[in-house]
Amino acid sequence: MTRILGLSAFHPDASAAALVDGRFVAGVEEERFRRIKHWAGFPAAAATWCVEEAFGGDLASVSAVAVARQPRAYAARKAWLALTHPRSLGRALARAGNLAQISGLEGQLAATFPGIRPPRVVPVEHHLAHLASAFFCSPFEEAACLSVDGFGDFVSVMIGRGRGNRIEVLERVHFPHSLGLFYTAMTQYLGFPNFGDEYKAMGLAAYGEPRFAAEVGRLVPPRGDLFRLDLRYFRHLSEGVDMTWPDGSPQLGTVFTPALEALLGPARRPDEELTQRQMDLAASMQAVYEERFFALVRRALSRAGSANLALAGGCALNSLANGKLWDRTPVRELFVQAAAGDAGTALGAALQVHHGVFGAPRDGFVLEQAGWGPGYDEAEVRRSLAAGIASSQGLDGSHGELEIATAPDDDALCAATAAAIARGEVVGWFQGRSEWGPRALGHRSILGDPRRADMKEILNLKIKRRESFRPFAPSILEERAGEWFERAYPDPFMLKVFPFRREKRPLVPAVVHLDGTGRLQTVSDRSNPLYARLIRAFEAETGVPMVLNTSFNENEPIVQTPAEALDCFLRTKMDRLVMGRVVVRRTTES
Repeated sequence: MTRILGLSAFHPDASAAALVDGRFVAGVEEERFRRIKHWAGFPAAAATWCVEEAFGGDLASVSAVAVARQPRAYAARKAWLALTHPRSLGRALARAGNLAQISGLEGQLAATFPGIRPPRVVPVEHHLAHLASAFFCSPFEEAACLSVDGFGDFVSVMIGRGRGNRIEVLERVHFPHSLGLFYTAMTQYLGFPNFGDEYKAMGLAAYGEPRFAAEVGRLVPPRGDLFRLDLRYFRHLSEGVDMTWPDGSPQLGTVFTPALEALLGPARRPDEELTQRQMDLAASMQAVYEERFFALVRRALSRAGSANLALAGGCALNSLANGKLWDRTPVRELFVQAAAGDAGTALGAALQVHHGVFGAPRDGFVLEQAGWGPGYDEAEVRRSLAAGIASSQGLDGSHGELEIATAPDDDALCAATAAAIARGEVVGWFQGRSEWGPRALGHRSILGDPRRADMKEILNLKIKRRESFRPFAPSILEERAGEWFERAYPDPFMLKVFPFRREKRPLVPAVVHLDGTGRLQTVSDRSNPLYARLIRAFEAETGVPMVLNTSFNENEPIVQTPAEALDCFLRTKMDRLVMGRVVVRRTTES
């Protein structure tokens, strides 16, 4: 039996994943334990949980530890660039210290699992791990493979051809050129400075028109099907950019230079009101990104000789662009796995070692659902409720009167929950194992009625406290998607945006974005049977085969444990909390 522990370490979105005979059995991001978004460092808690869950706590039984970094990759290129750009040398040396941590991974494993000699550590190049995470989880026997992100191991784009149990790398785009860095620079310019804020800029784009596309396009001029950055507008090569991610929240310094403000005007401060100009700049950024991205996709399909695309990297989370691929490229079939960003490289590294290093054949495994993290039984739920409610009431009693009940079966649970949503209640839905990846997909979700025009406002007031321009997503029964969306391509991971059919938009205003689109999750009995049952119960109640779905959190990582779910419920104004068959509801207003 082959057992592999995969790690994404000393990098934002640190994570761990476990394979048994090539099958994904456990995976979780470190942020879910540390409660710090995009946590960067060594994923000790995630690794410990994966070893316990998948290998019975026996690290000695593991065949290899795969890590999604290759410190020695492109050493000559790195040295030449550092020496020819001396102002960036100090920051380059700092990054060299980060790479040294990867080289010392055995020591971290020894400290995390004392008394056990660490297994063989196999480094896998960052983007190859991305490609493996997509292709080896896909249903494709052959496919074009494409990874696009900021940077990883000195590369920002990798194009490959996947066939059977092998991935052949065909092409790379090296540092300093990066489509992901272009998007980050513009996101910072628009006044969203935090690591991971790119999704805010993507949501804002729907409110504008791309009237600055020509000017924004100067930042990243095309080069055939590829691209180059105009480095006058970026400081990462000439000066270097501060990148710090020691065991905590990743921090990224300002990427753009004053030349960008000379071109587009002053950058927005985070505390300034958004103007129509910034909305138009966001739309322009998205339009330019899409043009360059679609060219990359066309190149990947052509070079690989396939109409199937396995897509990964942080840019694969740009669901707005993903939904347009069928209209703008020759792609026929598309697969993007749930953790397409850097967290997913833990799984990809493990799969690459299993197939590419050990030579194991594929056995038909396809990633169709996202519940690969920790789960909790009813006894654990009840213990957490007893401890959490007693503690909270002892402090201030501010959450009002609570009623706790148990549904007799899943049908009764779903019927009661669907009726509550239809009445306008906001429901915390905590079921099964936590999700792998950044999206809440019916395991750790907050649910609402998509028919209510005021539901976005209610959610932002009661719970989310986030920017009003950001959309909420619809979870729809897979077999009904074609009735509501102009394209009905299945997506259990909420990674594609499609236009709603015009006649359906007035029926579900809470999940229709300003441009008439929705970032849908298709739900089936195959991928998430209990969630599908709930949506069917809501359809029986209302005639609408979808619910509004947003992540179960409040400006924090998605909740993972029953205690965290209860804490979020008590400190917000959710109406109902459903954990397994245990239901907590407020009987008086808090």
